[in-house]
Amino acid sequence: MVQGESAGGDDGLITPRRLPNPCLESSLRMDLHRELLFNQRIGKNVLNQKSELQKALSKHKEKKIMNQVKEHRETPELERAIAERAKRLEQAEQPPEDDGTNPTLTEVRARLRHAAPASPAASAH
Repeated sequence: MVQGESAGGDDGLITPRRLPNPCLESSLRMDLHRELLFNQRIGKNVLNQKSELQKALSKHKEKKIMNQVKEHRETPELERAIAERAKRLEQAEQPPEDDGTNPTLTEVRARLRHAAPASPAASAH
C-alpha cells in the first residue's frame, strides 16, 4: 500500500464514516439513560407515575373509606338497628307526598266513585 491512500479501496476513494451524533454523546442523555437502567434494575416504575390530581383523589378516597370503617366500628350493632328503625318510623309518620297530581282532581274522582251507582256496564271494565 502506498502512503497517503486510505484503506478503503483501490480506486483512491475515501470510505464513508458515520457522522458523530451529538445527541448520543450528550452528558444529560447519558445520565438519564444510566438512571433509567438503574431504576429498571431495582424494579422501580418511573413511567406510569400518577399525576398530582390522581394522587390527591386517591388519598381523598382512602380517607373517606377509613372514616366509614371507623364510624362502622364505633357504633354497635344494636345502636345502628335502633337508628334504622327510628328512621323508618319517622318516614311512616310523615304524610305521603303528592306525586304531582291535582288534589281537587283526586277529590272529584273519590266523590264520583262513591256517588256513582254500581252499574253492570261499569263493573265490566
